[in-house]
Amino acid sequence: MAKKKVTSGRPKGATRYTKESLFETAKKAIQDHCLYFMNDLVAYMPIAKNTMYYYFPAGSPEHEEMMEMMDNNKIRTKTEIKKKLLESQKAAELIALYRLLSTREEHQLLNQSYVDHTTNGKEMNIPISKWIEDEE
Repeated sequence: MAKKKVTSGRPKGATRYTKESLFETAKKAIQDHCLYFMNDLVAYMPIAKNTMYYYFPAGSPEHEEMMEMMDNNKIRTKTEIKKKLLESQKAAELIALYRLLSTREEHQLLNQSYVDHTTNGKEMNIPISKWIEDEE
């Protein structure tokens, strides 16, 4: 019986990517398509998600740079949205902007369905043994 030749799993003639070329492709995709999340970035990459994390594991300098670029996209987009809200004359949009910028107290006053799950801003720390005593 003839032995089968073991292959890498990559189709014959498939492009081999270097870490550097993948990193440049990723940075270009983040910039060109204003990407915010790693899952979105993977969709623009010529490799699978697990391969992406193999080359750029969380905490690696390249991963951190890509995350920083996407965070900058988020900040830039949020700034543009807030600017548009500020220029709006529509009450709902102005209230949305106010909520984004409000203090916790102001936010609570604006939110009609706000429920305080604490005791006047303090945590509720009732021991379970107290619950049992109250039930008896």
